[in-house]
Amino acid sequence: MQRALDVTRADNFPEWYQAVVRDADMAETSPVRGCMVIKPWGYGVWELIQQSLDRRIKDTGHDNCYFPLFVPLSFIAKEAEHVEGFAKEMAVVTHHRLKLIDGVLQPDPSAKLEEPLIVRPTSETIIGDAFQRWIKSYRDLPLLINQWANVVRWEMRTRLFLRTAEFLWQEGHTAHADREDAMAETMKMLEVYREFSETVLAMPVMAGEKPDNERFPGADNTFSIEAMMQDGKALQAGTSHYLGTHFAEAQNIRYQDQAGGLSLCHTTSWGVSTRLIGGVIMTHGDDDGLRLPPAIAPRQVVIVPMLRDKPEDAEVLDYCEALARELTGLSAFGYPVRALVDRKAIRSGEKRWNWVRRGAPVIVEVGPRDVAGGQVTFMRRDDLRDGDKVRSHAAPRAEFVAGVPALLAEIQAALFAEAKARLDGNIRTGINTFEALADYFGPAGDDDEAGGAFRGWVRASWARPEGDELEAVANRLKALKLTLRNAPLDQPKSFGTCIFTGRPGVQEILIARSY
Repeated sequence: MQRALDVTRADNFPEWYQAVVRDADMAETSPVRGCMVIKPWGYGVWELIQQSLDRRIKDTGHDNCYFPLFVPLSFIAKEAEHVEGFAKEMAVVTHHRLKLIDGVLQPDPSAKLEEPLIVRPTSETIIGDAFQRWIKSYRDLPLLINQWANVVRWEMRTRLFLRTAEFLWQEGHTAHADREDAMAETMKMLEVYREFSETVLAMPVMAGEKPDNERFPGADNTFSIEAMMQDGKALQAGTSHYLGTHFAEAQNIRYQDQAGGLSLCHTTSWGVSTRLIGGVIMTHGDDDGLRLPPAIAPRQVVIVPMLRDKPEDAEVLDYCEALARELTGLSAFGYPVRALVDRKAIRSGEKRWNWVRRGAPVIVEVGPRDVAGGQVTFMRRDDLRDGDKVRSHAAPRAEFVAGVPALLAEIQAALFAEAKARLDGNIRTGINTFEALADYFGPAGDDDEAGGAFRGWVRASWARPEGDELEAVANRLKALKLTLRNAPLDQPKSFGTCIFTGRPGVQEILIARSY
């Protein structure tokens, strides 16, 4: 069967992913190693993610602000565990001027900074510095802020959207009077992420707590949402952290309580990034390219005029433009329908396949017969093929227009249902020993090869070991390229034997290969 891409998921999933990013015109590598250029279609997806999530963040009482890109080294050094966790990924600025020396442009030795600046890998420390100035009394709490920004983590192995040296994200930071309030905030934002992922991205997730060895550096507790990609691997799609009083102590974030004493604030942080776009690609894409959930499609309905360099072309174009105007007067997902007439001077068939690869939810083709009959011929990107053939639908124009909001909602729901069935059907239980676990996943790297076998996740009981014992568990898993993902929030009332220690289990945890 002829497909729109030159590689399939079954043949080589990593190459398929790169082909989708390229052929859907989402992003490209930049001249700066490990960084990416997000192209208009990809950035349009990010803008819609931003718009929808920003509304949720503000609806839960947070205000947006902005902090500098540069963080003084001394700020990060105040929190030992934090600096240790990010040390290998930090980009450092040491000079503030360049100079031609012996014909070579290089840092001017006389322009060396008194204190090196870190290009922010995350902003806990510099925001904590502001919090200690802004918070004086219990009346100032809780303090709830968010920023949309870029961050830099010097990754050695990069992949567009999934892992790049620079990426875009939002990071929320809050301060509270006590642990109870801070933990409530941590869980509230985890639920915001879960609901957003499932209703807007149509990407089902498992929400739960990360094991100690996977916690954010300096946090007391880290919670995540984990999504299953079509190759069975897990993608950490968002995190929410209860930071305790560690950062407050390092940054001297204190408040005067109602009794007149000084108390340390309890802080949280939480964030998602452009990694979500990679998750959407690997959750919904098919062998013809990207399939975008309508809620985040920059163009939800694309109208392709079937032009033939004949006099009736003008009538076809007029029909298309009128159709687009009717559609943009409707509402879907709380916003006007995003419709576009593709007037590019290229062959109509080529236009159609460009939009198929880009994942536009509804692709309309209008020719002279459609105009004469007052009808619309269209394709649904979520249900493109009937066996080897491309499936098309026809409807009277007025009926089609009136039904577009419901059609977009139906496509959104269908994409979620397909991904939810994959997630629910591929979490394996009943594996009770490490040997059985190793047997299930197979040798390390086996599923990284072209045509590798699909393996889902394992949900197993464990005794929640700590310290050196946990490190030993992590190393055994690492040898199989496995990681502990999270302990789902929905825990049973009783547990089996720990898969790692043989002791009675106290919790169930997800184990998977991951991105």
